Amino acid sequence: MLPCVTQDILPPYHSNNPLSSSPNPDTFTSHTHTHKHTRTLLACAELEHGPIVFLDFEHAQPTEAETAVWNQVSAVLEEAHGILAELQSYNGAGQEIREAIQNPGDLALQEKAWNAVCPLVAKLKRFYEFSLRLENALRSLLEALTSPPYAPMQHLEREQALAKQFAEILHFTLSFDELKMTNPAIQNDFSYYRRTISRNRLNNQQLEAENEVNNEMANRMSLFYAEATPMLKTLSNATTKFVSENKTLPIEDTTDCLSTMACVCRVMLETPEYRCRFTNTDTMLFCMRVMVGVIILYDHVHPVGAFAKTSKIDMKGCIKVLKEQPSNSVEGLLNALRYTTRHLNDDSTSKQIRALLQ
Repeated sequence: MLPCVTQDILPPYHSNNPLSSSPNPDTFTSHTHTHKHTRTLLACAELEHGPIVFLDFEHAQPTEAETAVWNQVSAVLEEAHGILAELQSYNGAGQEIREAIQNPGDLALQEKAWNAVCPLVAKLKRFYEFSLRLENALRSLLEALTSPPYAPMQHLEREQALAKQFAEILHFTLSFDELKMTNPAIQNDFSYYRRTISRNRLNNQQLEAENEVNNEMANRMSLFYAEATPMLKTLSNATTKFVSENKTLPIEDTTDCLSTMACVCRVMLETPEYRCRFTNTDTMLFCMRVMVGVIILYDHVHPVGAFAKTSKIDMKGCIKVLKEQPSNSVEGLLNALRYTTRHLNDDSTSKQIRALLQ
């Protein structure tokens, strides 16, 4: 790997933005420069993979050309904050469900469990519907960041505000999926809800809750929550669909955008002079989530994937960076690479890379 160079850019931080888990830039060691708020943080000189690109993850503001897409995506990201907070506080109705199952003849306990589950299912429906809006937001960003006449590298340099939003979507997506994977109550609550609906339907009883979550919606929600990482699966499918529907757009225009972002995040994480400026471990988690997210999208879209020798992503370097962190903070990300990528188990994937993910 060629040496990386430094450039004054900014860390991913937004005040009052729970999605951005980076520290206040004022807590960083100052760097002597005429622009007081800038910091030397990251740059990537992967000459064998293309020209140098710098991403300003903090203060990038939309240009006039970016404004329409930026406004659309911004509205979705603002809603994302509440979604994460709701999921984080999701405790489930496990106790009520257990009591109802253990006492099938006790109608009061059946009603208590049902009344506990219904508002939770309404919440799960909101999460699912939000995934559809997130999918549309991602599509808008992909269109903007890959459209002619500019090359992918030029897009990332010219449209910093949209690149930042792309990173924030990935950060949210992996944050959501990590919370979902560690909360079995979600699947249990929804399974109980569906069993109760089916039982009552057999008895020719229609419950009021069916008006909010009908059978078709329940089927779609079941498929969504059956995924280990449902939000990431949604984005992967959306990216694959975007490429297949835009047949005049070279696949490389999309994959080069993704591999460049992976490179930038990896360099920020693996280079001591950049990493030592972090005063908050959440900054590193932000970068790791974005890096893993773009790797998975790349692996789903590129014909030979992220693990092939010809891949523009340094997978050994990326995995090594993750494994150097405390296991409790990266296990969800490593699992995402193990179980939601498409080409890890291909014959063309080196044994060394597979061993790293064992």
